[in-house]
Amino acid sequence: MSHEKTATKTIYFSILSSAVLATIKWLAGVFGHSYALIADAIESTTDIVSSVLVLFGIKYANKPPDKGHPYGHGRIEPLVTFLVVGFLITSAIVISINAIENINTPHQSPKAYTLFILAGIIAWKEISYRLVIKKSKETKSTSLKADAWHHRSDAITSVAAFIGISIALILGPGFEQADDWAALFAAVFILYNSYLIFRPAFGEIMDEYTHEDFTKKIREISKKTEGVLDTEKCFVRKTGMKFYVDLHITVDAKISVKEGHDISHKLKSRLENEIPELSNVLIHIEPNE
Repeated sequence: MSHEKTATKTIYFSILSSAVLATIKWLAGVFGHSYALIADAIESTTDIVSSVLVLFGIKYANKPPDKGHPYGHGRIEPLVTFLVVGFLITSAIVISINAIENINTPHQSPKAYTLFILAGIIAWKEISYRLVIKKSKETKSTSLKADAWHHRSDAITSVAAFIGISIALILGPGFEQADDWAALFAAVFILYNSYLIFRPAFGEIMDEYTHEDFTKKIREISKKTEGVLDTEKCFVRKTGMKFYVDLHITVDAKISVKEGHDISHKLKSRLENEIPELSNVLIHIEPNE
């Protein structure tokens, strides 16, 4: 299965999962008198919109290069990730404002049954995180990684809600606001996760060098190719789920231009066959001294 299909199927899973859980959280939060659960529901609702954006980004990023975009459309992926981060920050702000209002307003303690609902949600969200993060590593997708962290942050905010509700129920009257403090903690954690998601996407858009293992693999394959004496410069940049490489190789100075040309083509074909994530390799020939 291609990386695009794998990523697309994973996002459909995320959308369906978030929709079901958001509905459960809204109902349980409203009828169970738990603002922490409602805060959780707000995040799950933004997750749906974010996942739809990620789906659009993945599909657009995999459009083939054209006259106006000779390097393809992969840059849309980190841009979509920035939008996802924007949704996360917005949801954290909304949750914080409402939590602070509730802390200062007397209200009922949450219902005990909300704990059972949260226990199931926590388990499912952690499973979802592990599944999506695995697929993000397989596909090298930045936006899919952001979607995976949505699941992880959702699981942790649910843990916060579970703790807050437990305190409110165990300690009784006077501790009703523990649920709201849990929602406030969840908002802070969402902001922290937003940074963790934003940082690698920003690095990708700025062509930050973070591909040391990838570069090492390219050099190893190159040196095993007949006619290649050594490698010099090797620049790698990521665009969407694909990589572009500028590689300088050293060949015998006495061979003809055609022989050097044939070596570079042989190496390019080998690299693209052995490393499917490569979209293009530009090879520069250097004569040995």
